[in-house]
Amino acid sequence: MEKVTRILLAEDDLNLGQLLQNFLQSKGFKVSLAQNGKIAFEKFNRDEFDFCIFDIMMPEMDGFTLAKEVREIDKKVPILFLSAKAMKEDKLEGFSIGADDYLTKPFQMEELLARINAILRRVPSNPVQDNGNIEIGSIKYEPEFRMLYLKDEVKKLTTKENQLLQLLVKNKNEILDRHATLRAIWGDDNYFNGRSMDVYIAKLRKALREDSNIEIMNVHGKGFKLIVKEP
Repeated sequence: MEKVTRILLAEDDLNLGQLLQNFLQSKGFKVSLAQNGKIAFEKFNRDEFDFCIFDIMMPEMDGFTLAKEVREIDKKVPILFLSAKAMKEDKLEGFSIGADDYLTKPFQMEELLARINAILRRVPSNPVQDNGNIEIGSIKYEPEFRMLYLKDEVKKLTTKENQLLQLLVKNKNEILDRHATLRAIWGDDNYFNGRSMDVYIAKLRKALREDSNIEIMNVHGKGFKLIVKEP
């Protein structure tokens, strides 16, 4: 069965947002609509998405800030910006953040569709297999059920352990920013939440250490990196 592409759409104009949502859903996409950047970031942290469409001018959190937050915890998910302005500076800022494309309003729906499909063709699909299983070295991981299949046991992860491991896997061999991870999972990057996260990281290290090719490395002053070496 072909995998359905899940799109996070952040657009504060409700009429346009619903129009875009209905159009993209009619083309076979699954679309979650958020009316501002803050709601969109909460949705991004709660669910899995394969593609993001962010309006730039939004209340609570603008599209650029939203994209920066997303890029700290997911380096690969495609991001397409929508803007009412065609200013060169806006485009340059968007691409410097890590956008894959930029579309100026008003635009034709078919052009949006063409750009989405073009990006999806050149971006590798995410590491989650169709059945929801992920291989971390020799260890099987089912994020949907919060299960790690170890040699001698099946470990049920806590919600926060699961959220942390999903972010580490999504950013495998890349630095996962400490403060962005705290904001994404705990909602605040204060000292006490930081200590709590360190405890969960230690628990994940203990669970994964049966495979010597897996390491969760501390990157001083920055965050963590999940390293999976080829056996």
